[in-house]
Amino acid sequence: MTKHYSIAGARHNLARLVHEAEAGQIVELTRRGEPVAVVIAADAYARMAGKVSRFSDRLAEFRSQYLGSDFDDVFDDTRDRTAGRDTEIES
Repeated sequence: MTKHYSIAGARHNLARLVHEAEAGQIVELTRRGEPVAVVIAADAYARMAGKVSRFSDRLAEFRSQYLGSDFDDVFDDTRDRTAGRDTEIES
């Protein structure tokens, strides 16, 4: 749900607007009844602006920083690739 404030009302209630935005509320500012700006939380803005990196990018960065160029070999033996045990299903 979007909250609406006039610019004059926003001036007087800035702390409330910021708290509402931090809580995930979208706050729309209006001038003479027409929307002119939107206040949103910083993390929501970062996601919209593409400033939040993807997990896979961060993982690759971590691996290259801490594991060097051999990071592909580190996890090769962590999973048993055999077919597993035979099981019999009784009817």
